[in-house]
Amino acid sequence: MARCTAPVYGHRTASGRANCPACGGRSYYRSSYYTPPATQYRGGGGGSSTGGSSSRLGGGSVSYTPAERRTLEPVARQAEKQAVAHPERRDLFLCHAWDDRNGAAKELHGLLTSFDATVWFSEEDVGLGKSLLREIDRGLKNSRIGIVLVTPALLKSLEAEGIADKELSALLATDRVIPVAHGTTFEALRDVSPLLAARSGLSTEGSSLEEVATKVADTVRVKDHT
Repeated sequence: MARCTAPVYGHRTASGRANCPACGGRSYYRSSYYTPPATQYRGGGGGSSTGGSSSRLGGGSVSYTPAERRTLEPVARQAEKQAVAHPERRDLFLCHAWDDRNGAAKELHGLLTSFDATVWFSEEDVGLGKSLLREIDRGLKNSRIGIVLVTPALLKSLEAEGIADKELSALLATDRVIPVAHGTTFEALRDVSPLLAARSGLSTEGSSLEEVATKVADTVRVKDHT
C-alpha cells in the first residue's frame, strides 16, 4: 500500500499532493500544519473568511489576497526545501534598522515567536563581547528565510550603508526574502533599494503588524524534519 509522504515532505502545494503516491489521486487532503491561503482577509477571533479556509494563530483568523498568495507561495516552497535539507536552521532571520531594535523589530520578533516561528534576532542572539558582524553572518547562514522590516529608520540606515545594508545585501543574493513595509511604502523603498522594492512583500498599511506576522509565520513554519 502506498504511503503518504506528508510527514516528511508536506503537502504545502498542489504539486506536493499530486506527487504523493498515497494522496495524488484524492481531491482533498488536510495537512496537519499548513492551511492554504484563501483569497480575502477577515480579522478578529472566531471570524470566518470568505472565499477559502483560514489559519488560526493566537486566537485570530487570517487568510490571503491573491497578491499575497503570489508573494508567499514561492517563499513557502523555499522554506519547505530548506527544512528538508537543513532541519537545524531557524525559520527566519529578522533584518531591521538599529533604531528599531527596541520598537517595531522587537514587537515583530515577539509576535513571530508567539506564533511558533523560530527567529534569529540580534537583540536576543548576539551576546556581550561577541562580534556583531560575525554573529550576523552566522545568523544569516543558519536561517531558512529572511524577513526585512522596512521602516523609515531602515531607509535611513540603507542610505548610510550601515549594518542593515550588509544584511540586506546577503539576503538579496537569495530568493528567500520577504520585505515588510511598516510605517512607509514600497514606493519610498524603491528610491533607496530598487532591488528590494522589486521583491513582492507585505505591508501594514490597512493592516496590522500582528496580521502580517501571522501570515509570515504561516508561510515559514514547517514540521520538524529531523
